[in-house]
Amino acid sequence: APVRCLRSVLSHFNRTLKKQTLFSCPSSNCTYRSWDCVRFYAAPATSSKAAKKEKEKEQKKSRWITKEELEERRKDTSRPKPYGLTAWEPNDDVYVARYYPKPLLEVKTAIDMLKTFQKLDFTYEKQPVYVELKLDMKLEKKKKVDPFVGYLRYPYPFTTDENKVFMFTENPDDAQIAKDNGAAFVGGSEFIQQILDDEIQADFYIATPEIVPKLTPLKNKLRKKFPKSKRGSVGRDIPKMLQLFKTGHEYLVEKECLVKTKIATLDMPKEHITANLDALIKDTCTYRPLSYGPFVERVILTSATSEALFIQFQQFLPQETVKAANETSVNSATSATM
Repeated sequence: APVRCLRSVLSHFNRTLKKQTLFSCPSSNCTYRSWDCVRFYAAPATSSKAAKKEKEKEQKKSRWITKEELEERRKDTSRPKPYGLTAWEPNDDVYVARYYPKPLLEVKTAIDMLKTFQKLDFTYEKQPVYVELKLDMKLEKKKKVDPFVGYLRYPYPFTTDENKVFMFTENPDDAQIAKDNGAAFVGGSEFIQQILDDEIQADFYIATPEIVPKLTPLKNKLRKKFPKSKRGSVGRDIPKMLQLFKTGHEYLVEKECLVKTKIATLDMPKEHITANLDALIKDTCTYRPLSYGPFVERVILTSATSEALFIQFQQFLPQETVKAANETSVNSATSATM
């Protein structure tokens, strides 16, 4: 009992002693606490998550290479091997195609290969032959060539069916000329409602310049088939227009720079397929001025059941384009020497 009493007295004495020291000397306690609160360095700046994501995106973009940059790097023939590939040419007949640059074949060689593919695969002899053209749509500054629809009459047509052509005219003499040249329908603005109701349907619509303002209700209905002077479907030479659209072939620009169309059948002679390809490339090049250089960048030839073959197409480009490119290169070289 006495020991317990002594412990309680000592503990009470220690408490009172601590309170007196804190009250008697508050400066020491305040300085101690204020010393803990003082900071002699700047806090590190915490980066937000958005800033980190932006930095990661920029790093990824810097690593990626566009297709155009990749093609330019692979054009450098001074390298021992093309950029990102194994070698310039394979040493064996059997190889993995993605490890080597795609070969450029001559047109006759490519057509022979398509014919041999058909014989080896036992496919249809009269299957269609397709061409894909990649176009350079750039003009001066930031302007581009608008996607267009072209009409072409092949020198060696591969179909015997003629297209139905509607001739809009109010002149009786022009109407008689259109009937004599094989127009399926001939008439004026009185046929607008029948066309809107799908009572009359044609493959192509042509017109004389005088009646075009009266055909505005048909713009939403006909869309790309609406007569326009740029497409050659508005004019005064009625026999020439009918001859073009009756036996003509329509092609258009897809995905802003690609033209995919049929040019022949595989059973046709090589000379006929080559002539149709030549006519298509030359007609396509008319939609951009020759002063801007070659309009066609790439040509791929294929059939319905074969692989795609890259061909050499420079011989089909208009001669004026090649001359203009040569003149610009010569002028740049002379300016560099000056």
